[in-house]
Amino acid sequence: MNLKPGDVFTWQRTFTEEETSQFAHLSGDMGRHHMVHDEQGRLMVHGLFTASIGTKIGGDLNYIAREMNFEFIRPVFTGDTITCELTITEVTPMDRYKKIAMKTVYRNQHGKEVLIGTSKGIIKDEARSS
Repeated sequence: MNLKPGDVFTWQRTFTEEETSQFAHLSGDMGRHHMVHDEQGRLMVHGLFTASIGTKIGGDLNYIAREMNFEFIRPVFTGDTITCELTITEVTPMDRYKKIAMKTVYRNQHGKEVLIGTSKGIIKDEARSS
């Protein structure tokens, strides 16, 4: 894949109560705010579960993260639809791989930012046939 700075990728998902409960059990994070419904009948979605939307895009790119930084701006609740917009900011060709830097912005269904982040990592070059 020929990536360049400015390339943008998006992915979205709606978080369900069942998935949020499964993530709580898988991660071991059963903080009260993730397990007890709020006054509107929702559970708060884990920050790292929210951030996992970007990992779908990373997987599509065969990206191997080496560094990830997140700022959690506002809570996400079950029933919310979150869109991750990932922008490639740097591509540095190396021997057999590319160093990649990116930034991400996650917005809820109302267009409000819920999470922003950056990541640096690599994408290995595809094997060349002899």
